[in-house]
Amino acid sequence: MSQALQISEVEAARERLDDVRRQVSRVYIGEASALDMLLVALLARGHVLLEGVPGVAKTTLAKAFAHTLGCSVRRIQFTPDLLPADITGTYVLDPRSGAFSLRAGPIFANVVLADEINRAPAKTQSALLEVMQERQVTIEGSSFALLPPFMALATQNPIEQEGTYPLPEAQLDRFFFKVDVPFPTVDELVEIADRTTGTVTPQAEPVASGDTIAAMQELARGVPIARHVTEYAARLLKATHPDAEGAPGAVRQYVRYGASPRGMQAMILAGKILALLDGRYNVAYDDLRQAARPALRHRLILNFDAQAEGVAADTVIDAILAEVQPE
Repeated sequence: MSQALQISEVEAARERLDDVRRQVSRVYIGEASALDMLLVALLARGHVLLEGVPGVAKTTLAKAFAHTLGCSVRRIQFTPDLLPADITGTYVLDPRSGAFSLRAGPIFANVVLADEINRAPAKTQSALLEVMQERQVTIEGSSFALLPPFMALATQNPIEQEGTYPLPEAQLDRFFFKVDVPFPTVDELVEIADRTTGTVTPQAEPVASGDTIAAMQELARGVPIARHVTEYAARLLKATHPDAEGAPGAVRQYVRYGASPRGMQAMILAGKILALLDGRYNVAYDDLRQAARPALRHRLILNFDAQAEGVAADTVIDAILAEVQPE
């Protein structure tokens, strides 16, 4: 592939992503970085966990983003009585033919929104484990591959714990990013009021398709990364483990177990995409540093001291970034 063709493809991808931004911004009012991280995860073929207090438009952001992609979208409201078969589907008996046929569940879509995912018990949450990792669903011993692209978007409320079931570490690790959706500023609150209390409610329009998304995903993985930049990502990941040689003091004090190799993979893939979105054709150290928080915050298991002192994972990650410098 010629360099000129690569440049034209990059510019076309950037224009398409700008279209997605514009359409989502018609509906979602809030910090732009949350939408940017969704775009990065999309091109990385990753899944995103959106966390924020009630009313900050987590579901609105996820629905508007999914709608602009021009793909099939299904929403699942997670509740305590939801069963795994309600997500994956099941075989049902046809009384006329006497044969069993598959009734596909809502997981058979390009974008699946798992709303308030921590309101369902672990047995139900586990229905997403296989599909998030393998892009396939097994029902009654038969496996069904999902058509690409596939992306799971999940939301959860961090402050309400009554009637909720925390996601197990193995499930959290399958999310490419954990994105914190902040509370709106005063100006954003005023704009929210203007848009949502009038007679006309803005809508986002589809501006992409499954084929264009798949092409952009392939393009993003082709961005080169130097060996020393990859080694920096590996050192950042290693520094999250309290038993590692030279681990920062904050890690030794507050972390019970560090991030898995998926955290490094997420930083590298996100670094490639951030470089691409910036019009560059190589990954810089700053790309990895920008991706560190959303890629690692849900993969750190903090100890009792951190919980008692109110130390957040982001504080530990900032300490790692300050101490672990490029060589």
